[in-house]
Amino acid sequence: MTTLLYTHPACIDHNPGPMHPERPERLKAVLAALEDPAFASLERREAPAADPEQVARVHPRSFVDQLLQSVPESGTVSLDPDTYMSPASGEAALRAVGAVCAAIDAVMAGEARNAFCAIRPPGHHAEAAQAMGFCLFNQVAAGAAHARAVHGLNRVAVIDFDVHHGNGTQHMFERDPGLFYGSTHQWPFYPGTGAESETGAGNICNAPLSAMAGSQEFREAMTGTVLPALRVFRPELLLISAGFDAHRDDPLASLNLDEEDYAWVTEQLLQVADECCGGRVVSALEGGYDLGALASCAAVHVRSLMACVEPGRGDRSAAALAGSPRGD
Repeated sequence: MTTLLYTHPACIDHNPGPMHPERPERLKAVLAALEDPAFASLERREAPAADPEQVARVHPRSFVDQLLQSVPESGTVSLDPDTYMSPASGEAALRAVGAVCAAIDAVMAGEARNAFCAIRPPGHHAEAAQAMGFCLFNQVAAGAAHARAVHGLNRVAVIDFDVHHGNGTQHMFERDPGLFYGSTHQWPFYPGTGAESETGAGNICNAPLSAMAGSQEFREAMTGTVLPALRVFRPELLLISAGFDAHRDDPLASLNLDEEDYAWVTEQLLQVADECCGGRVVSALEGGYDLGALASCAAVHVRSLMACVEPGRGDRSAAALAGSPRGD
């Protein structure tokens, strides 16, 4: 059993324009970190392009077609004040959905215990018929729908630790008790959703954090609220919206997490997955806008995924998991 890495060059070529925080260098930094010798056993696979019908399980086909037809031949086009497309954006968005769906297929087939999708644009803000917040298609929601349609699963969960609430994922899940969405996020903050009172059909679990909250508050929110609810739900597959912008160095938010917190939360989620669904986990990159913090946090996250399938590893500190000293 191994950990898979899905990515594609088109996800780098998506370029929202000069000075945009969701820039190609984000994915370059993540992939460079994963070239460290500590990741030599990581099995790398090319993300396929999703068929539009796969995307249309969660987005109206008319929206899918309209967005793809709006991709510019040159320059950029604005979908809202934050969300832009360039000539490569359509393929990048399809590859992002395709990565998550292919990762689910591989994990469900027993080819790997878990997988990380190093993709962009991010997806958790994308509503059913609206691209927003840097996001075009909602790849984790599409992945959950794929798991149910293709693999016959009844209960699929998404845990989202991005600093921004995944409004799109919540809205797509909130009326379906066979889907679970759990989120920690800064509150009040963009996009304005994610209050504790938003519970959907009893399948939504929000644990908002105040600005300047750090490790203690984050871990208490997870162990006291999100993880118990996830255990009660007992997913057959666990998806992770892995945003790393709650890191203390991130320029777009005001939480104070560090690499150790991301190693810890990954291990906690893997433990629940072991208890409930045979360890089946697929993680997809969401936010993270300080390049150094993003690279180091993604590295400890992936190393934690790998460590759960590599017995005999005693040192599970964030520094050891990253394969390099902390403080770079």
